[in-house]
Amino acid sequence: MSASVSRRAPAPQASTPARATAAAAAQTADCRRRPPEHLIARREWLSGFIVTEYYPVPERWFDGASVRAPGNAGYHRVDWLYSANGVSMQGDGVDLHGRPVHIADLGAAGWVNTRGAPTVPPNCGIRWSHGPPAWRAGGWRNAAGAVTYPLAGGGWSNGRGHSVGGYGGATFELGPSLPLHYYRSVAVDPELIPRGSRIYIPSYHGVNGGWFIAQDTGGAIIGRHIDVYRPPTTQPFGTGRLLLDQRVYVIPPGT
Repeated sequence: MSASVSRRAPAPQASTPARATAAAAAQTADCRRRPPEHLIARREWLSGFIVTEYYPVPERWFDGASVRAPGNAGYHRVDWLYSANGVSMQGDGVDLHGRPVHIADLGAAGWVNTRGAPTVPPNCGIRWSHGPPAWRAGGWRNAAGAVTYPLAGGGWSNGRGHSVGGYGGATFELGPSLPLHYYRSVAVDPELIPRGSRIYIPSYHGVNGGWFIAQDTGGAIIGRHIDVYRPPTTQPFGTGRLLLDQRVYVIPPGT
């Protein structure tokens, strides 16, 4: 995807363990030092991969008021649509009726942190310029300029807000962005691993036999980083597995 729109700087979660933050910083520093990778053209083992997981985010985990989603997706909880934990960041979600929804056009608005200050991802790695993103650059801000939004039960998440504008033409549609399959599809850097490649990750042998198809991409999936598509975690906003220094076997299409 992803985000047919560039999915995927993984959404920041309060429960993200410190080791994940350390791994992200190490990856950022490492890929700035490393020369560019070359597209894999033959079957081979590669080492030094980070393996993370992602999933379509369920609307039931969110508490915002319902608003009309531009496009043909209907009405949905505003934080599910526009927060950094929701569909704008993850690319895909599951609405309250169990239907897949995806972001069709990311629009022109960037991201802000919880204080309402702009923050952007670097060209390499997954650290952001002014801390983790919290919300698209539109929406509402409270009297201090921090992010807030209206709640489904009335009131506001972080104090009464005033509008600061729209979301730059972002649109949403019913259906998945790609025909992905849990524990079968992965996101990769297409400048390293060609789309359609078969990938064996030994650490997943006990989950699905260890084999995946490279079907997706993402803005934070750079170099030796593989993102495994999985069902939503049992606990809301769970991060799933984080595996470091993994050895994987890649079979490019036609080889």
